[in-house]
Formats: sequence, C-alpha cells, structure tokens
Amino acid sequence: METNRYENKTWIRELVSADEQIEKSVMIDMNLGLDTQRILVNETIAYLLRLKGDFAEASASFNELKPTALGRIKIYGIAKTHADFMLFRNGYKMIFSIKNAGLISIRFHYVGNLAIPQPQQKENVTIVMDEQLIEAKWGAFEEVLWTYKGQGFKPEYLVRHYMTVFIKESSR
Repeated sequence: METNRYENKTWIRELVSADEQIEKSVMIDMNLGLDTQRILVNETIAYLLRLKGDFAEASASFNELKPTALGRIKIYGIAKTHADFMLFRNGYKMIFSIKNAGLISIRFHYVGNLAIPQPQQKENVTIVMDEQLIEAKWGAFEEVLWTYKGQGFKPEYLVRHYMTVFIKESSR
C-alpha cells in the first residue's frame, strides 16, 4: 500500500486559499501562499512533537527493560505549548521547549531534596547542563533543516545522545 506523501495538506490548503483570494481580487500576489513565519512556527511545533514521540518511545523501552520500578523515566507535558515536554527521573529533569519559532531549547536540572521543605527555601535547582539549542535553517525550496551548532543531524542520534546523558546524570 503506497502512502500519500502529501498527507499533511496544510500548505496545499493555504495555497488554494491564496489562489482563491487572488482570483477574487484580480491582483497578483508574488508570495502566493508562502508565509515563511507560519511555516517556521508549524515546523517547530511539528519537530518538537516528533521528538516528544521519539523520547516517549525510547523511555517506554528503557522502562520495559528495567527490572524494577525504581529509576524509571516519566514524561510530562509542560505548559508553554502542547509540544513542550520534560523527562523526569530521580529528581532530574530534562526540559525540551520552544524558545522561538525555529529554536528549540534543551535544559537539564536537578531538583534538590524537597522531602523536608524549608519555609524560606524555594525549589533547590542545580543546573546540570547549560541550555543547548536546536536551530532551524532554511534549505532549498523553503525546506526547514534542523541543526545543532550549525551541523545537521538525524533525530535518532539526538534522542540517543540526550537519553544517554540523562540516564548517566540521573543515576548518581
């Protein structure tokens, strides 16, 4: 069974809408349906959702192979957008969030022992890793390419890298 390469027809719908507006106004719009800012916002959300799914799958595999419930990984959505998420394990959290259109932030914190809260103490957070950024670049034909420090990468390698760092740090 062949899959349709154009299943996500958002851009085609926008093209049809722009074309109909041109027909109604009898004016020529040279940008005909190419709203690059909207493309970038949609691509950023879609990419983060893909990463969320990939991390959920990797976490589920890790948890399934772990012989005890202790030290299992939990994934939570966080409030900024529906795509933002956090991995949590043993007081450690790794947060993936949209910083701007075309920019995804990765932060890693340790939340100190809050079992005995102090009245004047706020959440005791230690930054384990400086913020790292995944950035979108424009490729040919308005393709959005994701980079880290200017280099392209495959998402499965990003997931493997950050899962490994997360497990090492949260095992301490």
